[in-house]
Amino acid sequence: MSFLSRIMDVKSKAHFSHGGASRPAHLTGATAFQGHRKRSGKQARSRVAVIMACFGLAYCVIGGRLVQYGMTLPESVSSIGPADNLLASRPDIVDRNGEILATDIRTVSLYAEPHKIVDADEALEMIQTVLPDLDPKATYKKLTSNSRFQWLQRQLTPKQQSRILALGIPGVGFRPEKRRFYPSGAASAHIVGYVNIDNRGIAGMERYIDNQGLADLAAIGMTSDAKMEPVRLSIDLRVQSMLHDVIVESMAKYQAEAAGAVVLDVHTGEILAMASVPDYDPNNPAESAKDGWLNRMSDGTFEMGSTFKTFTTAMALDSGKVTLKDSFDARYPIRIGGFTIKDFHGKHRVLTVPEIFQYSSNIGTAKMADIVGIPAHKEFLTRLGLLSKMQTELPEVKTPSQPREWKKINSITISFGHGVSTTPLQTAVAGATLMNGGKYVPPTFLPRSREEADAMAQAVVKQSTSDDMRYLMRVNAMVGSGKRALVPGFNVGGKTGTADKVVNGRYAKNGLNFNAFLSAFPIDDPQYMVLSFIDAPKTGEGGGRTAGLNAAPMVGEIIRRSAPLLGVKPKFGEDGSALLVSY
Repeated sequence: MSFLSRIMDVKSKAHFSHGGASRPAHLTGATAFQGHRKRSGKQARSRVAVIMACFGLAYCVIGGRLVQYGMTLPESVSSIGPADNLLASRPDIVDRNGEILATDIRTVSLYAEPHKIVDADEALEMIQTVLPDLDPKATYKKLTSNSRFQWLQRQLTPKQQSRILALGIPGVGFRPEKRRFYPSGAASAHIVGYVNIDNRGIAGMERYIDNQGLADLAAIGMTSDAKMEPVRLSIDLRVQSMLHDVIVESMAKYQAEAAGAVVLDVHTGEILAMASVPDYDPNNPAESAKDGWLNRMSDGTFEMGSTFKTFTTAMALDSGKVTLKDSFDARYPIRIGGFTIKDFHGKHRVLTVPEIFQYSSNIGTAKMADIVGIPAHKEFLTRLGLLSKMQTELPEVKTPSQPREWKKINSITISFGHGVSTTPLQTAVAGATLMNGGKYVPPTFLPRSREEADAMAQAVVKQSTSDDMRYLMRVNAMVGSGKRALVPGFNVGGKTGTADKVVNGRYAKNGLNFNAFLSAFPIDDPQYMVLSFIDAPKTGEGGGRTAGLNAAPMVGEIIRRSAPLLGVKPKFGEDGSALLVSY
């Protein structure tokens, strides 16, 4: 078959295909081509619509995020989030009423990547416009070092970060960190303590928290930003702030080198307030602490002077060898070992036990100690916790000092407060033992219930001895050296202590004193122990400088201002006068 014949045969078959239906060949090809074009056009339009929808959705998401950032971020450019959204890496510290004493806030620190610094001189010049206190030589050395990371400034403010960001310095960045903030500042510094630049506890209850396991967890990387339960302390921030104000004012008023005070619950051992000055601001400890590092209440030891006569008298009464009706000859000084023991304001007569306490007779007190004996004397002071290191949560606790060998001269001088150095806080705790019925309760800076305290209390003194000592303390406050501690409506009892100050192991020859006042209130049913001290005062009420003229008024002011806060109600008679307790 020829090529032409084959062509004609194909056309003939196409003309009569599909069941014999006859369609012109040229019409069938055109229709198929048009259908293909329609399908392609529809698909193209669908693809364009999908692409447009995707772009529209992307722009909506971006626009929505921009609106969100614009509404939530502060005006200054900063990576520091809002305070309500911050999580702490250390637990908050709060007082007994939930008031914050220490908390974490988020901040940022400035660092440099020296290998990315284009011009170190220019970078340094620009940074100093925001941080003028930077050491230029040290900073330049960091910017030009071979390392890949250098801290430039720790813990910036949001404003400083925003200004540095605006400079656009290559190779400089920010790293989020935590900073500890102490709202009460210096008022509770010696109790709360402070942390270092890496948020690790250095002193006070901050160090105590780390010693309970927080530091170990941090060292192995097991701490997180999860919110921790706050650590509640026993102190009352209201009383703490008031007490701090009193000792600051007294130190200035009496021109003293230092001062301190404590308020202690006699039944639970809880420290309600405690402070000593000079002190420091824990928010900036390096710059504010010169002489203020020492917590003189628990980490300083002093000869407590005649406040120790309280313990000597209690020892004599508790031994059963002395009663309140006994008398001792105080007419002549005691001469022993080349020393002469005499009274500061001697009455030069026979004195009863209450008179020995009231007139603070060294001679009478020494004779009571001599009756009891040296071994019993040492044992009694040990029972009261005055000769051993105090056990409590606060890390800064100093061990008392005493003679290696107790001889008769040592027992005599210790009886009236010379020869043994102990901490003021220990003295207050021992005083509380004599006021609460004779139970020694270890002091605590954490909340403790009466039931918990009773479970750990040790009976070390007879109830009758406690009753007698409350009577003597009240009499001394009413007619003795503690009169300036009296507060109308509140029955205050106490004992003064004026000791020659020890400087470099020797008694000062220029008449410097270390004065203290040990007191309890209300003395008919003691609830709180208050102790104050004033170191090397140059004056006092009425011009003198003994404890009754400066340490006692400090206690009176603390009781007057703290009693309402502690819920102690004043007692007044029908005529409006203060009721006095009779024994």
